[in-house]
Order: sequence, then structure tokens, then C-alpha cells
Amino acid sequence: MYVITADQVGSRREADRVPEVLTLLASLRPARANPFERTAGDEIQGVTTDPADVLAVVGSLVRAERWRVGIGIGPVDLPLPDSPRAGRGPAFIAARTAVREAHPSPGQLAVRMGTTPGLDSSSREVRERHTRYAESALLLYARLLRARTPEGWEVTDLLAAGASQKEAAAHLGISASAVSQRVRRSGWFEQAGAEALVCHHLSVADGRTDP
Repeated sequence: MYVITADQVGSRREADRVPEVLTLLASLRPARANPFERTAGDEIQGVTTDPADVLAVVGSLVRAERWRVGIGIGPVDLPLPDSPRAGRGPAFIAARTAVREAHPSPGQLAVRMGTTPGLDSSSREVRERHTRYAESALLLYARLLRARTPEGWEVTDLLAAGASQKEAAAHLGISASAVSQRVRRSGWFEQAGAEALVCHHLSVADGRTDP
């Protein structure tokens, strides 16, 4: 299971952005477990069983800016309560540790593995290693997104919605070559590889996929 905890950076100096980002996250995709909720103050939390959900949430929070993200991987107490605020288990503890340890990180993101009872030392070492890999891949993914210009987002949003580059050019009223340049500069092709890498490491870290 994956528990994602995020808090607003500089919330004491800025307006409360929690309602805005909760609306954003609710629109991403069907929740696999719990939707995101405000847990305390400027903090939000959600739970999912799908690595792709983790990727989508991190990407949205990076784009929204001013959010610090901690991801906990591991078991949770079942049945899962209706609200993540009532959730218990190693993944919740790991997410709390991760968001705290994300504070000094330039990337404002950390991934930690919770204790999984019954794991032998070899399996534990593999999962811990892929947890570190997942964090590194997510930090690189976040950096790619932060470097994207507004013009790059215009094009990649259209491509993500299924448009071709020709259709994107017609929609934006620019030439096909201009779209091609924006696509290259946006890191669009690199993004697909980064997403596959992140999902693989998250999956292995949770014991869902062989390394």
C-alpha cells in the first residue's frame, strides 16, 4: 500500500491552498482506496494501492507548486477506514517520517518503507533498495516537470489528452515545427520513460513485482 502525505510549504506566510489542491487531486482518476483529505492544518493525506496513482499525485503536486511530499510504502491495518485520518499501520508511519525528512531536501520529496512483518533479510534489502531508487526516480521526474515552461505545458497537456502533434498545432494556432520544438524542450518523451521507471521501483518496493 502507498500512503501519501503532503504539506504546504510556507503556509504561515501564504493563503490556505488545501481546498484548491484537494479539488485538483479528486479529479485525477478513480481512487483505489481513500480519497485525499485534510488531516491537520496545512497537511493532506491519501492512500492508494496503485503506483500509477502515486505518480499522478506527485506530478500534480509538483505542478501546483509549494508542496512537500512524503510517501510511505508498506502494510496498513485492514479494513481501511473511510477516512485516511483514522488509518494505522507501517505505511502511515513511514509517510509521516518521509514528509518530515523531505523538509531539508531540495526536491521537497522523500520515500520511506514501513516495517513489513515476516520479510526475510534478503527480501527486505531488495525492497529498501527499490524504495531508494523510487525516491531518486521521483526526484528526477519532479525536476523535469519543474523545468517545463508554460508553453511546454500547453502542448503536453494536449498530447496527454490524446491529441496528435498536428492537432495540437491546429488547436494552438502555431506551426507543426513549433509544436515539435516545444515537445522536445518539454521533456515529453523522457517523461514516459521516467514514469515507467518510477512505477517499477514503487511496485518492487511494495513487493508487487519481482526486481
